[in-house]
Amino acid sequence: MDKIIDTNMVKVIGKVVSDLEFNHDMYGEKFYIFDLEVPRLSNSVDILPISISERLLIGLDLCLGQYVIIEGQLRSYNRYIDMSNRLILTIFTREIYVPDKEELNEIMRRPNEIFLDGYICKEPIYRTTPFGREITDILLAVNRPYNKSDYIPCIAWGRNARFCENLNIGDHIKVWGRVQSREYQKKLSSGEIEIKIAYEVSISKLEFLANENNRMEVYKLEG
Repeated sequence: MDKIIDTNMVKVIGKVVSDLEFNHDMYGEKFYIFDLEVPRLSNSVDILPISISERLLIGLDLCLGQYVIIEGQLRSYNRYIDMSNRLILTIFTREIYVPDKEELNEIMRRPNEIFLDGYICKEPIYRTTPFGREITDILLAVNRPYNKSDYIPCIAWGRNARFCENLNIGDHIKVWGRVQSREYQKKLSSGEIEIKIAYEVSISKLEFLANENNRMEVYKLEG
């Protein structure tokens, strides 16, 4: 892989839980989307959106309930919905294959991994949960070819959260973690409550590149 691609790497293993749906066409190449159910160590699951080219589907009988391994990148794009722009995230597939049972049992120990190398592009937001858990939300800009960038919401916990609270816009960091889905409630103008799903990176480890941020040291923190 070249340096740019190395700034954004995702590997997930899970079960197909939705049918393929046509999403868009680019230069004559069709792209489809589907949902992948990826287990967590806590015995719950994440339902993650997958984007895939028709070219990767050749010879692959992708059906409901099938387990697959997907390697690619976490991509973002803006979509105009309900009179406002929304940031949409999807896992863009570069490789996909079906593991055998023996391989599946081995790799399911780490079914969800992501690495990002990017820059803080929004003021971090520090908060605590009702149970006193510390959280900091950050938005990471990750460069990719052709002068494009992906904007990835990330969430840090505990001492990582306390560290991220003091990051500045433009700071360069690397993060390791997993892609997670999270339900939240949105109150509509009618007064009704709508259940929505947000996607973000839950950070387990981060590295602050001080030499590229005019700071004195490199910090490596693990959750």
